[in-house]
Amino acid sequence: MQSSALLALAEAAQRSWQPQWSGFLDGGSQERAIASLSQLSDLRLQRWGGFAGAERQRLLLCHAGVEPENTEPDDLVGLELLGNFLFDPSEPDEFRQALHDCGVAAEALGDLWLRGDRGAQGVALGVSVQHLDGTSLNVRSVETRIQLRPLAELQPPPARQPRRFSSVEASLRLDAVGSAGFGLSRSRMAALIRSGAVRINWEPASSPSKELRCGDRVQLQNRGELVLEQAELTQKNRWRVALVRR
Repeated sequence: MQSSALLALAEAAQRSWQPQWSGFLDGGSQERAIASLSQLSDLRLQRWGGFAGAERQRLLLCHAGVEPENTEPDDLVGLELLGNFLFDPSEPDEFRQALHDCGVAAEALGDLWLRGDRGAQGVALGVSVQHLDGTSLNVRSVETRIQLRPLAELQPPPARQPRRFSSVEASLRLDAVGSAGFGLSRSRMAALIRSGAVRINWEPASSPSKELRCGDRVQLQNRGELVLEQAELTQKNRWRVALVRR
């Protein structure tokens, strides 16, 4: 969602005193929007993505003098994407792209998460996906049936709790620190970086050899965020790092 569109929503909320909901935004867009719009003294901001811990969320913009009756939008629906992925595993972004190919805009889709080899679930704007209820689409080689259901019937991933830990690494390379922080093999982490699934401070990262600095935040799609809090060189020229995963 463009910053100009968000500014227009903010102006509408201020002028009409009626709460306005944005479309879904990724984490970086949320942070930038909040930093920019928070400078407006008579504007109140909240966010919601359909369930606790959602990465993609919508912003509620309302006049500071208004107490909104509903801080969770009532126009969201659950998506059930059903198929047999036992022999052709897929990633959340492949489900997302298939929905985009069906005409569903990026701002109409919240989080999507896998449900083992049975497909995926997700959150969406009801008006944007209503026409897909009961239809099928292809995700990779798998015919996938779409069903809409109430949010309360979804099984979203549990909200992540911040966890602090330390590790000793040979370098501060993105693939080394990321593999330790996200609990993945280094080769798997490198593959995810090359595929575009990793960001540093919400900027795309494509090189596994990228050196991190203290304070850097690494976002891995559907796995949360890793913060490099401290890095100290040991006597054996290795790096002792303090990490926060959330």
